[in-house]
Amino acid sequence: MNDRPIGVFDSGLGGLTVLRALVDLLPGEDVVYFGDTGRFPYGPKPGHEVLEYALEISDLLVDLGAKMIVVACNSATAVALPTLRARHDIPVVGVVEPGLRAAVLATRTGRVGVIGTVGTVGSGAYQRVAAELAPHVELTLAACPGFVELVEAGDVDSDQVHVLAERLLAPVRRAAVDTLVLGCTHYPLLARTIGDVMGREVVLVSSADETAFEVRAMLRAERRRERARGGDPPRHTFLTSGDVERFRELGTRFMGPEVQAVQEWRW
Repeated sequence: MNDRPIGVFDSGLGGLTVLRALVDLLPGEDVVYFGDTGRFPYGPKPGHEVLEYALEISDLLVDLGAKMIVVACNSATAVALPTLRARHDIPVVGVVEPGLRAAVLATRTGRVGVIGTVGTVGSGAYQRVAAELAPHVELTLAACPGFVELVEAGDVDSDQVHVLAERLLAPVRRAAVDTLVLGCTHYPLLARTIGDVMGREVVLVSSADETAFEVRAMLRAERRRERARGGDPPRHTFLTSGDVERFRELGTRFMGPEVQAVQEWRW
C-alpha cells in the first residue's frame, strides 16, 4: 500500500497548486495528477455534471492504483466529497474543510470571507462546514466568475485582472473581513492582486498548503500508507483530457519543472 501513488484531480491546472504543496511536503511520494482540461471549467456547470466527472476520474485513479485521492477542486469537493468517500475504500480528502479550519484559527475578529466559483459558493459547502467547525464565525461569500479563466489563460496581474478583482471582491471588503479563504485552487496564482485589493491587514488563506498538511497527517496516522524513505526516486505522472502541450506549458507556471511527462486521456 505505501508504495502506491497519491491520486490528485482538478478541473484544470489549479489543482497543481495543491500538488506543489504535496510534493514539497511529501517529496518521496509518487503522485498521479488528472487535469480535466477538456471539460474545464467546473464552476459554472450544474452539480450533477460535476459529480459525474468526479466519479469518472476517481474511478480512474483507483484503477491506476491510488492509495489516496485528493480532490484538488473546490467545486468537485463541494458536490462530490461524501459520495466519493462512500464509493471508495481509500481515504478521500477535499480542499474545503482544511482551508476553512485554517481561516478560523487565523481570524481575530471572527469575520471570515470566502471567494470561489459560482458553483462552489452556490453549493453551500463552506456554510455547512463553518456551521460545524465554528458557528460563531461570521461568514461572507463572494463568487468570482472570470478569475479561473484568466488564470488558465496565463493572465494573473494585468490591469484587467485588477479591475475585475476590485469589483468581485467588493462584498468581502464591505463585510470588513480580516481573513479571506481563496476557495478555488486557481486563486493562489492571483494572490498578489487579491492582496493588493484587500489590503495588507487581511490574511489570505490558501487551501493548498492546508490540504497538504492534512494528507501528511493521514498518511502518518496509517503508517502502511506512507512511503518509506530511501527507495526509488518518486514518479510524477500527469494526465489531461485536453491539449497536452498547453497543459505542459501552463503547468510549469503553476508547479514547476516537474510537469514534463504529460499523457493525453480520452473518455
